[in-house]
Amino acid sequence: MKNRDSLIRLHRFQVDEKRRQVGELEMMIEEFQRKERDLDAQVQAEQERAGISDEAHFAYPMFAKAVNERRNNILHSISEIERQLEGVREELGDAYRDLKKIETLENGRRRREHKKAVGVEQREMDDVALGVHRRSSEIEAGS
Repeated sequence: MKNRDSLIRLHRFQVDEKRRQVGELEMMIEEFQRKERDLDAQVQAEQERAGISDEAHFAYPMFAKAVNERRNNILHSISEIERQLEGVREELGDAYRDLKKIETLENGRRRREHKKAVGVEQREMDDVALGVHRRSSEIEAGS
């Protein structure tokens, strides 16, 4: 019994840990997306100041080139984190299915034990009732 409870607690912990990882990765993606939007706005502003939007132009601002490179790195990081997130979500689904399987088995075992205990109690009550009936029949027969 104690081992089963420990096993269920372990699986619940694993599910909670995967949920936490999913949350962290989602927050990282949101933060990177926010940074990417900020950098994009900076590039747009710099291009407007310079009046040049063609990166191949010889007078294209160096600041805009550097920010564009940083923005591209962030976009690459976002795609990597999204790939990781997909894997962790699959692991979360597996962990959740394992937990539900173990909980279902344990609930079935508990129901069977309860049913068995109720059956034993019912037989004991039937024996008591039968004994009372026999005594009352003996008393009536003896009268």
